[in-house]
Amino acid sequence: MNQKGIRIEGLSKRYGEADTAVHALKDVNMEVGPGEVVGLIGPSGSGKSTLLKCLGAVIDPTAGRMLLGDEVIYDNGWKVRDLRALRRDKIGFVFQAPYLIPFLDATDNVALLPMLAGMPNAAARARALELLTALDVQHRATAMPSQLSGGEQQRVSIARGLVNQPPVILADEPTAPLDSERAMAVVRILNDMARKYETAIIVVTHDEKIIPTFKRIYHIRDGVTHEEAGEGRSFD
Repeated sequence: MNQKGIRIEGLSKRYGEADTAVHALKDVNMEVGPGEVVGLIGPSGSGKSTLLKCLGAVIDPTAGRMLLGDEVIYDNGWKVRDLRALRRDKIGFVFQAPYLIPFLDATDNVALLPMLAGMPNAAARARALELLTALDVQHRATAMPSQLSGGEQQRVSIARGLVNQPPVILADEPTAPLDSERAMAVVRILNDMARKYETAIIVVTHDEKIIPTFKRIYHIRDGVTHEEAGEGRSFD
């Protein structure tokens, strides 16, 4: 892996000290290449949320290494000065709820991040429209979030996650609120976008409908990950 993708080596997260210490993550190892979508599954309390927060630079790991492509971003401490910029420019987020800004239309919801990063407004909106078109929701470009269906809102949310062309996208239960047809549509979109933009995508899920679509799965239990081959079924 040289340009994109993510690699985690011996990542751990401990809360508390001495007798009160809780080891949420223990020596986690994971690698997701560019253009790949992998599943991360495990029971409640297994460490999924903690791992996602560490990967997203939301909380500090206790030890280990994380690399985005060739860049070491964490090695027993953060190696980047501006974690806010790291999250904005290098890591895309797709959540269970779309969290769209209610007073911005679909285009500006997507364009806001590159605008905040300094891209001219017209260029940011053009980039947003390109992604909305790729996600087949360009006909709703001027619609407000309240005017969008649940599936349309999720597509706009995916476009927002991709807009800065991050090497990694973290998707947290992206299909949980959707029926089977819409859930499979979201998984198909994530795979299409991963291939098109060479993005590494990690999908945290409990959704039994989509687990068979992953070619690789990481199981996490008691803070430890185990990799296995998935079924890689068709989305149809």
